[in-house]
Amino acid sequence: MTAGFDASIFDMDGLLVDSEPLWQAAEVEILGALGVPLDPNRCRQTKGMFVGEVTVYWHERFPWDGPSTDEVALRVVDRVCELVVERGVLQPGVHQTLELCRSHGLALAVASSSGYRLIELVLDHFGLAVSFPVVHSAEDEPLGKPHPGVYLGAAAKLGVDPTRCLAWEDAAAGVLAAKAARMVCVAVPEAAERDRPAFSIADAVLGSLVEVDEPLYESLVAASALPGLGAPEVPAERAT
Repeated sequence: MTAGFDASIFDMDGLLVDSEPLWQAAEVEILGALGVPLDPNRCRQTKGMFVGEVTVYWHERFPWDGPSTDEVALRVVDRVCELVVERGVLQPGVHQTLELCRSHGLALAVASSSGYRLIELVLDHFGLAVSFPVVHSAEDEPLGKPHPGVYLGAAAKLGVDPTRCLAWEDAAAGVLAAKAARMVCVAVPEAAERDRPAFSIADAVLGSLVEVDEPLYESLVAASALPGLGAPEVPAERAT
């Protein structure tokens, strides 16, 4: 198979937009009011999960009376939407990364654990909707990341073989998902999470998207030609 890529698939939260602090704030506020003793560090335990999985995760550990986990998930998303508009910002290097991908003729897509409502709000708010004609959410999949379904679904919508896709991630669960989908993956983790084992299987680990350049792209193309850089088994338990 010829080395290289036909498409570039991006995670959204934490990768394109600095929304992880917003998710943490919303979860601490909404779940904290129900008696879940959350703080930003604890919120990292569920980073990369679909929001419905997050509320189930915490309800199993700290059961509350009253609203269902689905109702609480809706409240969290509502609050995140408000916070994105109030104080959300793009991550540094987003535009140069998209331009590099476009310069190589790659089709672009978003594959996110967020639902379509939030994805569309973020892309519209930051003027990115035109850059991503294809969007795929984990809400269409039976399982969220680290299961590869959301990446495989995005590749199917693009009409591209998953092995011809370059994935971009900031979360450990997302890296596992992308690699399980047999994609070359660039990880851009938070500094506090860089030592998590999942990032060791990424094909490149960056401090930020500002580091993206032509030499990096050429190294990723070379990685795409190497045998055995595809899929580890999807773990039975989520990355921690």
